[in-house]
Order: sequence, then C-alpha cells, then structure tokens
Amino acid sequence: MIEIALLAIGVLVLTLTLGVPLPWCFGAALMVMYFVGDVTMKGMVLWGFQQLGNPTLLAIPLFVFAGTIMAQSGIASALLRFVNAFVGHIRGGLGVVAAVSCAIIGAISGSGLTGIAAIGPLLIPEMEKRGYPRAYATALIANSSILGLLIPPSVTMILYGWVTDTSIVACFLATLIPGLIIMANFSVVNLIMSRRFKLTLDARPTVPELTRQVGRNTVFALPALLMPIMILGGIYGGIMTPTEAAALAVIYAIPVGFLIYRGLDWNGFLSCASEASTAVGAIMLMILFSMIFGQMLVFEGVPQNLVGVIFGITENKIVLLIAINILLFLVGMVVNDATAILLIAPLLLPLMNAIGVDPIHFAAIMGVNTAMGGVTPPYASILYMGARIGKVKVTKVIPPAMVLIVTGYLPVVFLTSLWPDVALFLPRLFGY
Repeated sequence: MIEIALLAIGVLVLTLTLGVPLPWCFGAALMVMYFVGDVTMKGMVLWGFQQLGNPTLLAIPLFVFAGTIMAQSGIASALLRFVNAFVGHIRGGLGVVAAVSCAIIGAISGSGLTGIAAIGPLLIPEMEKRGYPRAYATALIANSSILGLLIPPSVTMILYGWVTDTSIVACFLATLIPGLIIMANFSVVNLIMSRRFKLTLDARPTVPELTRQVGRNTVFALPALLMPIMILGGIYGGIMTPTEAAALAVIYAIPVGFLIYRGLDWNGFLSCASEASTAVGAIMLMILFSMIFGQMLVFEGVPQNLVGVIFGITENKIVLLIAINILLFLVGMVVNDATAILLIAPLLLPLMNAIGVDPIHFAAIMGVNTAMGGVTPPYASILYMGARIGKVKVTKVIPPAMVLIVTGYLPVVFLTSLWPDVALFLPRLFGY
C-alpha cells in the first residue's frame, strides 16, 4: 500500500505543478487511493467533516473577515498615519512605515494578504511620488505583508496547532520573535537601499512640531491601535481563546469602520462579507481534502517509513534541519502556507520528535518557511497580488523582492531553525 500512497503523492505534486486549483489537487490524489488502492472513503469523509466542526477552526473565518473590514474601513490608513508620524521624515522612512504597518496589521488580521490589500493602494503611489521605484515599493510592501503570517495571531499557526495538537497560543509566541526580527531586517535593508534613490523628503520638523504631529496622529489612530492590544492582551492574558479574540476583532472593527473612520458603508460591508465568504469557502474545502489525504498517509505508514529512510541516510540533527528547510522552501514555492502546514506538518512531526525538536520549535520552523512561499515564485500569491495592486509587471517586482528575501528573510529562517531559543524563549516565559 505504500506504493499506492507514493503514487497519490506523485499525482498531487503533478497537479499542483500544472496549476490545478488546490482542492481538486487533493481530490485527484484521493481518487487514486480510492480507485487504485481500494481505500475506503466513507469513514474518512465522515471523520473529515467532524473535524471541520472543531471550534478552533472558527477563528479562521473570523480573522479573515476582520482583515477584509480593516482594508475597507480606514483602520489601516489610521495605523499608517500613526507609524509615519515617527519615521516619515527620515530618508527611507516610508519603507520603514511599510514594514511596521504590515506588522501591526498582522497583529489584527492573521493574514498575509491583508497587508498588501490595505497598505498597497495607499503607500505605493506615495512612495513613487517621493522617488522610490514603483517596482521596489511594491516588492517591499509585498514582502512585509508576509509578517501577517508570523506576527500573532496567525491563521497558519492556528492550523498547525490544530493539526498537531499543540497549544495555539504557544505557536503564536513561537513565531513572534522571528517576525519582529524580519521586520527589523526589512527596515534596515530598506534604509540601505534607499541611499541609491533620489528621494524627496519633507523638511525635518522641529521638536514642538514633531510632538504635535505625533500627538494628533496617535489620537486619530487610538481606536485602531486598541484592536491589537485587545486581541493580543486577551489571548496572552488568558482572558480569551483565539476564537473568541477573532470574534472580538470583528465585533470591534464594524462600529469603528462605520462610525469612527467612516470608511465603511453598507455596500462596502456586504462586499467585505462576500470577499471573506469566498476566501473561507475555498480554505475550508482545501482543509477538508488535505486532512483526509494526510490521515490516509498516516494510516498507510508513510511518516514512519519517511523517518526510517531519512535516518538511513543521516542522523545528524543539523544536516536534517537544513534538509527540512530546503524541503519546506520547495513546497512553499508550489502551494500556499495553509496547504503546506496541513500536508507537511503531520508527515514531518514524527521525524522532529525523533531528532529532539520540540513541536513548538517546529511550529516556528514551518511558519517562517511557509510564509516565505507567499513571495517566492512560482506560487508567490502575495507577490502577484502586490504586482496587480501596484500596477507593475511581476518580472520587475521579482528582482528587488529576491534581494529582500536573501538579505532580510533567509538569515532568520536558518537562525530560527538552528537556534531553538529564538522560537522557544517566549513560550517558556509564558509557561508553555
């Protein structure tokens, strides 16, 4: 039966490479196991639907809905003005605004697409007007948007914690330090690269002028800033579960968007609900198929055989971690982050346990690798979306995006993998 499982994996890889929609790729693999391998499906389908009823998964549609409301309502614009008040007058400061704003938005929406959707239309034209090449501005904001997958709460970490039976709050904490380091790296790399651009800078304000500007923007952004404070404070303070925090994000964002920032009207609200529903429907269908497929592979003993094969090659922990990072990087190039988590985490977790890697540490390893796939061709959904929003050819966006990945992102991938304390410091601090 292991041969049938490998054939199904081959069909999955082939259909993914051909660009077939993700749910149907998993459906094709399941058909191979059903018709060729004579694997019963009734129990598996019932089990899959039962798993979809888990309250933990309710956090995903709620965070997706909150993210779409943010992009429409003016909350993102308020956050942008807040960050810009501190560093907007510095050479390269607008690039720093992009990275920090996307990190703050990630602390609300849990999605990598929200940053580019909310910040891109506002900041890309402004950066171009100030002298940044449009392709570079698009690449920087697209790369910064993946911080939404690392700065908690993160949809991918909800999936990882659920599928591996690991504390979701601990998974949130595991990717926080890597996410903040990547944000700082992007900011520094941007400041260095900005020296090559002929930028138009505002006159440096005096201390009283800067104080007044910061004060005004802080007051204006206060309702928006309360969102991440309430969400993260509620989760880490033990007051709310991630699902309850996601519900609070939606409940809070609606009146703020309608009544305070007034960027949301009834038609806009319905558009947000429609967009979120479409995205959630696709996500849930993908989760169902990938879960059934992954469970079948477990029943066929694929993870155990994988551990045996790899240990037959080497038992060196460092070599194995480097090889796993390469594997996750390649997987991230062809599938989205959620699919990679659902497919790879159950397969590799036994191997991680065998070499002494904590499941929470593995959450951070998977998080930083799968997030990178959102800006790494050929998949690169966030990069392609950025190119559409920025109205620039993808071929022009890829070179500056790769510079940011190599200089600002890849070092953190290996740092997170080879130095466990980067991922485990905060979870240990909070008692996980």
